[in-house]
Amino acid sequence: MRKHVVNIGTRSSRLALWQAREVQFALERNYPGLKVNIVTRQTLGDKVLDKALSRIGDKGLFTKEIEAGLEDGSLDVAVHSLKDLPTTLPKGLILGGVLPRGEVRDVFISRDGRKLNEFVQNDRIGTSSLRRQAQILHFNPELNIVDIRGNVESRLRKMEEGHCEGVVLAGAGVLRLGLEDRITEYLSPEIMLPAVSQGAVAMQIRDQDSEMSELIQSVTDPMDMQAVSVERMFLKTVEGGCQVPVACYTERSIDEFKITGLIASVDGRILLRRSASCEPAMAIKEAEDLAGTLLEMGGRDILKAIR
Repeated sequence: MRKHVVNIGTRSSRLALWQAREVQFALERNYPGLKVNIVTRQTLGDKVLDKALSRIGDKGLFTKEIEAGLEDGSLDVAVHSLKDLPTTLPKGLILGGVLPRGEVRDVFISRDGRKLNEFVQNDRIGTSSLRRQAQILHFNPELNIVDIRGNVESRLRKMEEGHCEGVVLAGAGVLRLGLEDRITEYLSPEIMLPAVSQGAVAMQIRDQDSEMSELIQSVTDPMDMQAVSVERMFLKTVEGGCQVPVACYTERSIDEFKITGLIASVDGRILLRRSASCEPAMAIKEAEDLAGTLLEMGGRDILKAIR
């Protein structure tokens, strides 16, 4: 190993810093002589908090400014929530690896302890995700969805201040911040299919940086890397982003991959969902085929109308 110093780029939220420190600890554990620094950058998604994410675009909202540090050489690795990373990356940059994946499911947190199925007409649920909105309204079309932006803590604070009666959040983020006691219930994938790559911490590097690639591979979980690659292929095939009602979740055993994909209308009235199983070696191709099936079933028209 020739590198003695590695600079990690990340957003500055508590959750983003938690993720960056996990990469830092993993690298320093594997390479005791390595010094790993954390450098924070503010992204467009952090700056614009008065608009729904779907109204300001979905390409690199939380990644572009950090990727710029990779491109100019001031950073060696960019750490992201993988679900924020577009499937098509800037030229010269690649997904180098992922840490062992955390909780995949979404969680529901309510002010008064009621579960989602106990919410009634016009109860307000906060989310900035069209994926979550579509599935909530499919579950109960009488609920009222309100846009709520910000980090995990600020969304919980807005709920407590009366903006809504409940919020849906990624379980991994809530757990990583030590807020598990706030969780009212975990939402099963049957009710709320997770976002592509939810729970995975991504390590993005330059494609020609072979030494950094070696370092990142040493802390990457290979089975989780395959699983998120399959999910990202599904998303890429439907030409979706993090701000469209698209979801994909994989379940892996030693000899089988089960892939479940979803495309829904924003109002939840149309929800297209299919699953397919295959050998692990065929999973990427199966994800492409599954995406194509959902597009032909009407998903293409749904996404065209949204865009």
